[in-house]
Amino acid sequence: MAYETLDSLAELKAGAEGLRVLLRGDLNVPVRDGKVTDATRIDRLVPTIRELSNKGCRVVLMSHFGRPKGQVVPDMSLKPLIPAIEAAVGAGVAFADDCIGDAAASVIDSLPPGGIALLENLRFHPGEEANDADFIAALAALGDVYVNDAFSAAHRAHASTAGLAGALPSAAGRLMQAELEALDSALGNPARPVAAVVGGAKVSTKLDLLTNLVGKVDRLAIGGAMANTFLHALGTDVGASLCEHDMADTARAVVAAADEAGCEIVLPSDVVIAAEFAAGAACETVKIAAVPGDKMILDVGADSANALAASLKECRTLLWNGPMGAFEIPPFDAGTNIVAKAAAELTQSNELLTVAGGGDTVAALSAAGVVEDFSYVSTAGGAFLEWLEGKDLPGVAALKI
Repeated sequence: MAYETLDSLAELKAGAEGLRVLLRGDLNVPVRDGKVTDATRIDRLVPTIRELSNKGCRVVLMSHFGRPKGQVVPDMSLKPLIPAIEAAVGAGVAFADDCIGDAAASVIDSLPPGGIALLENLRFHPGEEANDADFIAALAALGDVYVNDAFSAAHRAHASTAGLAGALPSAAGRLMQAELEALDSALGNPARPVAAVVGGAKVSTKLDLLTNLVGKVDRLAIGGAMANTFLHALGTDVGASLCEHDMADTARAVVAAADEAGCEIVLPSDVVIAAEFAAGAACETVKIAAVPGDKMILDVGADSANALAASLKECRTLLWNGPMGAFEIPPFDAGTNIVAKAAAELTQSNELLTVAGGGDTVAALSAAGVVEDFSYVSTAGGAFLEWLEGKDLPGVAALKI
């Protein structure tokens, strides 16, 4: 897909001194007692903010926060984020009490070249989520250029994620660019063989993902409680495990589609079982044919995890979405950790390109201590999942040239 970047956009190349750049980021970060508790999304915006600021642009940050449903909700103001943004960027950040109109224009007009401002929550206006033409026009009046650096919100056809791209000269920011390049390298034009690890609780929530992947990857390893549904569908008694019994026909259809596409489905050969999902619960590893009726599967066994880890040496690309087991409580994180660490080692030795993201994936890889060792780990949730499903993302499509 062709799209403008900070390197190619004519308006940025022609002399950016004083240029008003509307920068859409995702600042929907966790806040407790008025303080940001995880600044990851802010940190990932910093390269774009600094680059634009260093060019002399007036950088105007825009974002949503929470779900105020078109109403002003004081607890969902972006103002408490100012200290965290200033700390990350290393510069002062002005704040506008509204995201459109005179209040916003006044703050932006007072910025010096290279100055940075943050507009109030976009979703305080119903026109944001409605992708309303008047609201788009009001936003566009505040800027000369639009830069989208919010891949994690790209699955929403909102005014600031899709509409503005048609109203102003537009480009992808560095974070958006990195995300799109990583996704293309993982599924768009990957080095083969391609493996995918997909975990999670329910087949029903990842059916579109599984259906899309079996036609694009060479090996699909299924973990988490989803694997239980596939094992059940193929005739294995999974005892008291979490299992969507009513999805058996669907699971068999996925297996059939994989066979037709030449995609190998990998399921556990041994599993870790326990009577309850609790810290310190007694557990043991058994073959999948030996799961008692009163026990539940909570992780893949060591043999399965080690076999999958070894098989990655035959691959060139790995796409990861979801943990292999109930990683939140040890020792049910062991399977995820074995595979994650093997993938990280292969990545660091330049033998494997690894792209991961979505849901609990970042938390699981972080717990395994390998986030920094993967080629790319996306902080996008819904957008990453919809991309895996093969869907067009409005915020990305709007940037096409």
